[in-house]
Amino acid sequence: MQVQEIRNTGTADIRKKLEDAREEYFNLRFRRASGQLEDYTQIKVVRRDIARLLTILREREIAEWIGAEEGKSA
Repeated sequence: MQVQEIRNTGTADIRKKLEDAREEYFNLRFRRASGQLEDYTQIKVVRRDIARLLTILREREIAEWIGAEEGKSA
């Protein structure tokens, strides 16, 4: 998942992708614990995807907050 492609996505879609990524992360951890996971790098990739999604959501929250603050002072 590329950052630019995430930024071009709506907030609701990002939240859905985040939910899916968290579910996938849980399943990977479960498979690792049971010894069924062969490619451990998948865990790292999914964790980074989750971090990217959360970062972009937070950037949007901050941008909204700043916009609201500017609207109050005007």
